[in-house]
Amino acid sequence: MRVGFGYDIHPFKKGKGFHLGGVPIIYKKKLKGHSDADVVIHAVMDSLLGAMGKGDIGQLFPSNNPFYKDISSLLLLKEVKKMLNEDSYKVNNIDITIVAEEPKLNDYFFAMRSSIASVLNINDNIVNIKATTSEGLGPIGRAKGIEAYAVCLILKEEK
Repeated sequence: MRVGFGYDIHPFKKGKGFHLGGVPIIYKKKLKGHSDADVVIHAVMDSLLGAMGKGDIGQLFPSNNPFYKDISSLLLLKEVKKMLNEDSYKVNNIDITIVAEEPKLNDYFFAMRSSIASVLNINDNIVNIKATTSEGLGPIGRAKGIEAYAVCLILKEEK
């Protein structure tokens, strides 16, 4: 068994809508980032990479590589899934916390769980998502962006 932890944060910018957990979120602002700025998928990928001892998404998918500009984070998660398969790991569970003052995200949780589970080829009930606010504290509390934390447990499969 191996445990991994992931974290990501992105600020808002002008524009409309963004993706979280691979799901389009309707909102008056966008998230700023080199890829699609999906903080949920980024945190999940970093947790899985950490559990495998494979570094982080910045090392594997660097922001100075134009290939990754505006890329869907779900495509990058597919690459991490390939690494799990190559090393004979299976995902036991993933727990995600999103920190955002706005927008409210509860209505999107089921779709996010399904999106992540589908790419990782696992059951939806293996992925847990919850959200909280930072009670007005710091830049996230002032609705300047969104952050996400993820922890996972992976298991080595017997051959």
